[in-house]
Amino acid sequence: MVKGPSQLAIPDEIITNKIYQIRDKKVMLDRDLASLYDIEAIRLREQVKRNLKRFPENFMFQLSEKEVDILVSQNAIPSRKQLGGYLPYAFTEHGILMLANVIKNERAIKVSIRIIEIFVRMREMLLAYKDILHKLEEIERKYTDHDQKIMLIFEYLKQLEASKQQDMEQKNRKPIGFKSPGKA
Repeated sequence: MVKGPSQLAIPDEIITNKIYQIRDKKVMLDRDLASLYDIEAIRLREQVKRNLKRFPENFMFQLSEKEVDILVSQNAIPSRKQLGGYLPYAFTEHGILMLANVIKNERAIKVSIRIIEIFVRMREMLLAYKDILHKLEEIERKYTDHDQKIMLIFEYLKQLEASKQQDMEQKNRKPIGFKSPGKA
């Protein structure tokens, strides 16, 4: 939870729900950040434009029309009207950290720190998930190998049983042919 000058607490879920995956990066939109920082989105964009050197493309990028359409279709943004007629900027974790240096109010600094902590936690959870997934794949490979070996054992058992069956049939057969009466 973040408490700013207005003593307003922001649950982690609110911040987490404002993080999107765009261009294979986890980002937050300028309008959402402005809302969390308790400033107008236009003021945030003005500060960014005044400090463009601080925001290379791996820190911030502007969304394309297609990306906005995708966000609207996925209900991440209720409608294009919410954007106020402009294409929003998306900020990566590093861009959000830089915003804390550009937007110099106490709430923006506190909220930015909290957002970075959430990004770090998400990354840690992702790494833990990957480790678990890797271990499950190892177990699956191991059991698949075991399954193949068990099937091979069953195949050998079937062959052995068939061989025993043939041996029994041969022993139980009466010999064909003539026996001479003098030999027993």
